Amino acid sequence: MESETRTYRTGGEEVVLDLTAEAADFVAGHADGLLHVFVPHATAGLAIIETGAGSDDDLLAALGDLLPADDRWRHRHGSPGHGRSHVMPAIVPPHCTVPVLDGRLALGTWQSICLVDLNVDNASREVRWSLLRG
Repeated sequence: MESETRTYRTGGEEVVLDLTAEAADFVAGHADGLLHVFVPHATAGLAIIETGAGSDDDLLAALGDLLPADDRWRHRHGSPGHGRSHVMPAIVPPHCTVPVLDGRLALGTWQSICLVDLNVDNASREVRWSLLRG
C-alpha cells in the first residue's frame, strides 16, 4: 500500500473543496486498485458529488438546514454552532473509496471527490491518501 498525507487550506468559511485532480495525480502511473481517502478530523467529511453546477452550494445549504449554526448544540466551544461540525461526519463521512483502473479513477462523468468542512475555526485540514494495489 502506498500512503501519504497532504494539507489543504479551507479558510474561515464553510467549503466544499474539490480534490479530484489531486486524487488523479496520486493514482497516476499505478495499475488497478482502490484509492481510500480519509480525513483525520472530527469536524470534516468527504463527499463524492458533482461540482461546478451548484451541487456543492446545494450541499452546504442542505447541511445548513439539517445542522443549523445556532445555540442548540451541547458541544459549545469555538464559533457559534461549532457543535454541528462535530455531528456532520455522521452525515458526510470522513472517508471514501474509489476504484482505480489502469492508473485512473473510475469515477462517473460528473463525480468529484470533495472535502466538506463546516468548521470555520480550523483553516487547515489534512487528508490521507492510500492506494491499495489490486
